[in-house]
Amino acid sequence: MNRKQHFFELKSIMVMGLCLFFVQCSKRKEMTIDVYETSESGNALTLIKEFETTDKSVIITIDPDSSFQKITGFGGSFTEASAYLLNKLGSANRKKILDAYFSEEGANYSLTRTHIASCDFSLSNYTYAKVENDLAMEHFTIEDDKSDLIPMILDAKKISKEGFKIISSPWTAPPWMKDNKSYVGGKLLPQFNDAFALYVSKYLSAYKKEGIDIWGITVINEPHGNGNNWESTLFSPKEMTDFVQNHLGPKLEKDNWGHVKILGYDQNRAGLKEWVDEMYRDEKSSKYFAGTAIHWYESTYDYFPDALQYAHKKAPEKHLIETEGCVDAEVPKWRDDKWYWQKEATDWGWDWASEKDKHLHPKYAPVNRYATDIIGCLNNYVDGWIDWNMVLDTQGGPNWFKNWCVAPVIVNPDKDEVYFTPLYYVMAHFSKFMRPGAIKIACNINHSELMTTAVKNPDGSIAVALFNPTDEKFSVTLNIKEQTKTLSINSKALQTILLR
Repeated sequence: MNRKQHFFELKSIMVMGLCLFFVQCSKRKEMTIDVYETSESGNALTLIKEFETTDKSVIITIDPDSSFQKITGFGGSFTEASAYLLNKLGSANRKKILDAYFSEEGANYSLTRTHIASCDFSLSNYTYAKVENDLAMEHFTIEDDKSDLIPMILDAKKISKEGFKIISSPWTAPPWMKDNKSYVGGKLLPQFNDAFALYVSKYLSAYKKEGIDIWGITVINEPHGNGNNWESTLFSPKEMTDFVQNHLGPKLEKDNWGHVKILGYDQNRAGLKEWVDEMYRDEKSSKYFAGTAIHWYESTYDYFPDALQYAHKKAPEKHLIETEGCVDAEVPKWRDDKWYWQKEATDWGWDWASEKDKHLHPKYAPVNRYATDIIGCLNNYVDGWIDWNMVLDTQGGPNWFKNWCVAPVIVNPDKDEVYFTPLYYVMAHFSKFMRPGAIKIACNINHSELMTTAVKNPDGSIAVALFNPTDEKFSVTLNIKEQTKTLSINSKALQTILLR
């Protein structure tokens, strides 16, 4: 090799090395960071730009290469109560609320729920099959939904840029199909299995004609019942599984609704094991189930991680979606943000839980219950989380049974007034920044009282939720991919840390 050739080889090696250096540098591009906080001190999804150093500190470690479930979405429920109240407000406030929930500037809800015929948050009992023994559903009608419920959904669709998924749940089969002929309680009679399956298929068709596509259904809301208080139909795990395997699944498939997701169970998490064991007992039984739906009413603080882990391991390819949770058995506090951060709320179990379960129902702070449960669910394979009513009045209704509850948005229709509670902002922390298709990634914190979780969004951004329920401010060191970010979180605060 002559000197000239040697010179050009050295030059080529240097150029290649330089290129490699620049490629590696570009891979280590500094991440930008935005921090949004909701706190007892008054922040409401507020962009935080200045951070304090404190003597209390925590370390969050994120590993984007360690991935878990794919996120389906977050949101709330369309109920007749909410839709009725929106129609009683002035047009400006009605639009303000719908924009707040469904616009990109607002919470940008991506996963929702509604009821098939009446529920407790309806103005009265009603069914779509009003004529007894109408096995062919010739008189099937959704007229009851056309004045309030359907217009609310259609208006939300117009606002939502990316669209949202809807899960629909019947609270009861038509009374004439049940052994007690009542809206409340009772079981579906075997001779009406096919008729009830047809009823659900007719609902999907009727809503499709109104311009509303249903993404998924649950078989029945709360198959254990609700103490025989409002609409319900009782199913055992085997009865529901047999109904889906032999009637509902085949019927929807035959009627070209096979793409609609069927979610089983749809009640509290402590009962998960017996239900998923039955639903996924073999290939034939699990064929039509797309996943499992769960509620949170078993406890005011425990999110039952062992039950969630068990359900995931039983069917790791299936959905695990929280379809209902709310501050129940409470009249809402009007324009009193502090109350939502204080441990003063009680639920149904405060009065009615058995002695052995009483410990699961202590007083709680509503914000804490929401933030803890959503983060806990995400850290245990839940891929979707749906709040209950989007809008209620100052009484916690309307509700034909007078089962008062709290919603993130409270209104006084008589005075055309609107109150966005702290719960609205808590929901927005997840729905706005953790988008459908995001992947849950590893996220750990070295503190037992603070909670955190993280997802990597389809656009490459990483959203980290950090909840501090304590009375102390904390300095926060966030480690990710050999980069370190230093920030802080206020006492009694929820943050979204958005990394790009």
